[in-house]
Amino acid sequence: MSNDGVNKGRRRLLIGATSAVGAVGAVGAAVPFVASWNPSAKAKTAGAPVKVDVSKLEPGQQMIVKWRGKPVWVVRRGDEALAELPKISDRMADPMSEVPQQPAYIPKTPIRALRDDIIVLVGICTHLGCSPTYRPEVAPADLGAEWVGGFYCPCHGSRFDLSGRVYSGVPAPSNLVIPPHFYESENVIIVGLDQENA
Repeated sequence: MSNDGVNKGRRRLLIGATSAVGAVGAVGAAVPFVASWNPSAKAKTAGAPVKVDVSKLEPGQQMIVKWRGKPVWVVRRGDEALAELPKISDRMADPMSEVPQQPAYIPKTPIRALRDDIIVLVGICTHLGCSPTYRPEVAPADLGAEWVGGFYCPCHGSRFDLSGRVYSGVPAPSNLVIPPHFYESENVIIVGLDQENA
């Protein structure tokens, strides 16, 4: 059979067009595949770790992120706030965190944190599950002259200090929960995993 009647330019055009359509199709198939490697919103709700950048968090500021459908508070405490924590320990129901509301690697001290200036807490009251409000101001009129900053639950009046320790004589039975977490770098916290399981 002779190739005399074959148009080689037309053949190259058809091969090129087919290759281009095939490449576009491969990219179209690869994009959802690569995107599937990132956790979905459903997976994050189920407990996928959350990355938190604290580089812009100033002393006294709070960030709120979601982990397992719960609010997680990240608060940078200033030097004055840290100095007050040991002074108010006698007002706390569990000042050294004996009731296990935190991972074993979190120090059982008034600081309750891997890093003194940053506290990471699940923002749910241990009484009936309301979400307390962050009240960093000292001696506000509605909380009294002895208030040195912390968290106040408006539902039933429970109070927690800036380490999430519960005050004595309030409805909440225990300190706020500290979720598993670790520092991936100086300014990045991974919430939902500890160092050993990372």
